[in-house]
Amino acid sequence: MAVDNDDADSKTLHAELRKLRLESKLRKNLSTELEKQKSIAVDAQKDALNKTNELEAISQQLSKYLSPQLYQSIFSGEQKVNRDSKRKKLTLFFSDLVSFTSISDSLESEEITSMLNYYLTEMSKIAFEYGGTIDKYVGDAIVIFFGDPETLGVQKDAVQCVKMAIAMQKRMQDLESEWAKNFGLRQPLEMRVGINTGYCTVGNFGSENRLDYTVIGGQVNLASRLESISRPGSILLSFDTYCQVSEDISCVEVEPVQVKGIRETVRVFEVILDGQESNTIKFETANLRCSVDLSTVGVNELDDLQGFVDKTKKSLR
Repeated sequence: MAVDNDDADSKTLHAELRKLRLESKLRKNLSTELEKQKSIAVDAQKDALNKTNELEAISQQLSKYLSPQLYQSIFSGEQKVNRDSKRKKLTLFFSDLVSFTSISDSLESEEITSMLNYYLTEMSKIAFEYGGTIDKYVGDAIVIFFGDPETLGVQKDAVQCVKMAIAMQKRMQDLESEWAKNFGLRQPLEMRVGINTGYCTVGNFGSENRLDYTVIGGQVNLASRLESISRPGSILLSFDTYCQVSEDISCVEVEPVQVKGIRETVRVFEVILDGQESNTIKFETANLRCSVDLSTVGVNELDDLQGFVDKTKKSLR
């Protein structure tokens, strides 16, 4: 019986040893598998981080092709990238450089690129500061609008736009010495500005594969027209913009203009910049409006005006 007991104990011992070996092997395999899974998880985390960094880098690159307001509204999900539009009352800004074509003909392409990028960067900083949505750059021209996708209200949008234009013209004056020193220009760059307020169609226009977020309509054309007839270093406003900003911005009325597509002549106002005195005097009643540009009017013209007044008096008698 003792032998049988020894055999039973031996079998039990061997069974326990096999069990312990199996458990040890399982623990070892489990530990190896856990390390393997941990390594896979770490690699996946690294890949995800690299992908995130890549997406952030691409996002930063894409942001340079969009205005900050539009970029924010798209990437926050507030605005969908669809081909749609809406009617809104906006204030539109157009500017370009005086005699840019002749200037570019006298410079090398590298100098033109450097000069233009420097100019556009300086103006864009000011646009961002005042909350303008940069529509596009067309060579040396800049198109900006206020009132979409963010708005402070029609009046405040218009005031911000005109204040932005004033800041830009002041910055151009500050940079007078830079143009010759850095780019070899014989004369400082000068900028013309036209601003108009009115209802426009704003939104995404284009094909299924390529869209532009922009504004269209007759009011856009009027702003462009005002820019084209403004004097170097000046800012011209339409009557609609003037009505919005007259309490905050000093302006003087100048000669009205005729614009294609608009039957009536358009009343035009010039912003009086700091340190600039108005060269125009006005006389206006319910039935009569007269303005005189003191910088260009001649004595003979005033004599003609006096003759006209005398003739009119006789007709009334």
